[in-house]
Amino acid sequence: MDQRRKEMENFRVWSYRYHHSNRAGKSKLLDEVVDLYGYNRKYMIQRFSGLIYRNHERRGPKRKYDPQKVLPVLKNIWLTSDQLCSKKLKAALPEWLPYYDQSVDVLDPAVKRMLLKISPATIDRLLKPVKAKCKRHGLSGTRPGYLLKNQIPIKTDHWDVTRPGFVEADTVAHCGNSLAGEFAWSLTLTDIHSCWTENRAIWNKGSKGVVEQIQDIESKAPFELLGFDCDNGSEFLNHHVMRYFTDRPKEKRIQFTRSRPYHKNDNAHVEQKNWTHVRHLFGYDRFDDPRLVPLMNDLYSNEWSDYQNHFIPVLKLVEKTKVNSKYKKKYDKPKTPYQRILLSDFVDQEIKDKLIAKHTTLNPYALKKAMNEKLKEIFKYVSLNKNPRTKI
Repeated sequence: MDQRRKEMENFRVWSYRYHHSNRAGKSKLLDEVVDLYGYNRKYMIQRFSGLIYRNHERRGPKRKYDPQKVLPVLKNIWLTSDQLCSKKLKAALPEWLPYYDQSVDVLDPAVKRMLLKISPATIDRLLKPVKAKCKRHGLSGTRPGYLLKNQIPIKTDHWDVTRPGFVEADTVAHCGNSLAGEFAWSLTLTDIHSCWTENRAIWNKGSKGVVEQIQDIESKAPFELLGFDCDNGSEFLNHHVMRYFTDRPKEKRIQFTRSRPYHKNDNAHVEQKNWTHVRHLFGYDRFDDPRLVPLMNDLYSNEWSDYQNHFIPVLKLVEKTKVNSKYKKKYDKPKTPYQRILLSDFVDQEIKDKLIAKHTTLNPYALKKAMNEKLKEIFKYVSLNKNPRTKI
């Protein structure tokens, strides 16, 4: 206390000298204070000028949110939800907070009210110290399929994306640093309207395996498949896949189209899922053991599907206008694919009731825990192939 009083008395003396000195005297005083006491020069100028007073109080309006109370909850949900952006996290908080009470800790009602009112900009500011960036990139495994390229049309018209059923498809290679040899691939199908996404694993992206997994996805999706758009990879442009879509009654045939070669943005809806639904889950390791495929499919078709489609909000582009040389984009309010399916008039009420009943049995924290257990089992085989002497 005496030291603090002495420090304040020194500041009064220095301040008097500072305000009654010319420019050279002020500079000499600053040199003395900096040399003798180690203060920062700019800090002392601001202190003498009256910009820093009231016991170093923070400038600007008072904080509405106490970081010590809000940040631990935000950090927990942000990490558990696979690091959602602030706009998606804002939409996810009302859905996740009840499960936080059940699985982590009972929240104070005042803290819960803060979290429900918090803005995306404030979320960004609070999470800035804990955010991490990943700059790794994988290899492209798309190889052109020439066999049926002229028979499968390029999609030039616009689908009726006001209803679910029109999907885009893509594959991701789990090849590590080399595309040589045999390894697992991930097949991704995403619905343009609802953003409902399903993943499956296949071995060597053979046409038979692709058809089997598309059939499995179609049987479990909460909508009827109406259109299928893919890139020009040989895993899609072949007789097996084409027959699967065309050998049906006329009224149930699926429109099979492809994107333009070397125009990745033609399949933008599914391309963005390569990171959020595949790389974020399995990373960039090489999966060259066939035993991994059923383990990956068990995770993809159960916990991963429920977790992503029921609890992770998605932004959808509503409007895109060009202003001079820049594009101005407008997005809708983030919603989960589950919520978008429930809002659709083209999905039967019976299917909606089943989804609602299933949703009430799910808990994102329980799903995350089950996923981590399955991931440990999967990466045992990955580690075994890296180190052949390791025993499972």
